[in-house]
Amino acid sequence: MAVPKKKTSKSKRDKRRATWRKQAALQAQRALSLGKSVLTGRSKGFIYPKDEEEDDEE
Repeated sequence: MAVPKKKTSKSKRDKRRATWRKQAALQAQRALSLGKSVLTGRSKGFIYPKDEEEDDEE
């Protein structure tokens, strides 16, 4: 016979959500940092295709 699951306490739920939010904030910060470095041209760990049109004009 089916038995109902135990209710999760609010503290466990809040701890799990806080961990998730912290990870999301960290990823957002990393993405913003990477975007800034790509725009300034200082990125060394990120490879992206350059437009061929820019090479032709030079």
